[in-house]
Amino acid sequence: MANNSSHNASLAPVGADQRVFGWYSHASLWFSLGVGLLVMQMGAYLVPAMGTQEALLAIVLGSVLGAGLLAWVAKIACDTGLSSAGLMHQVYGSAFARLPVLLNIVQLVGWTTFELVVMRDGTLAMFGSSGTVAPVVATLLWGGVLTLLMVGSMLGLVRSFVSRFGLPLVVLSLLWLSYQFVGLLQAQGWAAFWSRPGTGEMGFLSATDLVIAMPVSWLPLIADYARHGKDSRSALSGSWIGFAIANIWCYALGVMVVSVSAPDANLVNTLLLAQAGLLALGLILLDELDNAYGDVYSASVNSHSLWSRLSVKHWGLAIALACTGLAMVLPMHDLEPFLLMLSSVFVPLYGVILGRLGAGPVASDNVSVKWGAALIWLAGIGVFHAVATWAPQYGAALPTLAFIFALAWFSRPVAVAVSHA
Repeated sequence: MANNSSHNASLAPVGADQRVFGWYSHASLWFSLGVGLLVMQMGAYLVPAMGTQEALLAIVLGSVLGAGLLAWVAKIACDTGLSSAGLMHQVYGSAFARLPVLLNIVQLVGWTTFELVVMRDGTLAMFGSSGTVAPVVATLLWGGVLTLLMVGSMLGLVRSFVSRFGLPLVVLSLLWLSYQFVGLLQAQGWAAFWSRPGTGEMGFLSATDLVIAMPVSWLPLIADYARHGKDSRSALSGSWIGFAIANIWCYALGVMVVSVSAPDANLVNTLLLAQAGLLALGLILLDELDNAYGDVYSASVNSHSLWSRLSVKHWGLAIALACTGLAMVLPMHDLEPFLLMLSSVFVPLYGVILGRLGAGPVASDNVSVKWGAALIWLAGIGVFHAVATWAPQYGAALPTLAFIFALAWFSRPVAVAVSHA
């Protein structure tokens, strides 16, 4: 099958006029995308299964490693100018790449729908709403705002809103919540919190794997933004630092919140009990909107790569409307395990991409299926689930990534130098 990248905006490298993101744009975007209620909830899972100090060590290590992988993909995307779909085409071949691109669209639609449900539930908790009408209204409200955002330019949204207004508001809300819950922990006895042992239900490597799960979940998206960077060094460092700080902060905040919560209280209600918690939670919910936007924009870029008759913007509008409808009818909390399982295919997928392209461009040929890369990826899916089933104490993401990266690295095509003598 011929590669149609020259006629497809999602598969062709972006032009110089679209390379507008500097270090601050990368850092603010990925800090903002790294903040969310779901991240805090993941942090809450670490205790009391682990002791406080061990949990915080796992949070720092997992965040630095996971954000580093994310930043490495950002560098590759900035060097090549390619989107996520473009990287998949280059590594797996123009025909086979359609499979991971389609899976990526499915998971992005799922996560967008889940984000809308999280925002809806948070809104209902904030206002104490119940009944059958309130959930529909809240879903339509957030879905409508998301759809309106898709009308504008992604580049303009990141540079004009996220960097200038969104980031300071989110940082202030996190600072306020951190101040409130540190105060509550001090009132209950900071020393007891700091030295509290765990129940031993979760090992250190499993906890690190849980922390890495959040940055790894963004691997199939980051190229769609990083390719608009001015230079790869700022894309690498900005994405790495921005996401690592956000991930550490939100996971640690989740640990603090659950440590002062009543046994039967959920995270949202505990946040609301903090002084000015309503305002802080509202700002975090507003920031949750850019997570949904990030999912929809990337889904639209991937969809355009499959069917370019619809522009990226029109795909975005259609996907935002579809996700709003799905959020009103699907039991998304029941479907979360399926989404996590589907996400697991992207760990080995990007292990292959990093192994093939991580050290720079390699020999490239325009073929439909690159069987070596395809078979390594498919084997990696099996490795991921085998480790998760039979050796869960080691975590699944890091062992799979290391194994698949090594296979892809040592089997990568070698670029042949051309003599000009």
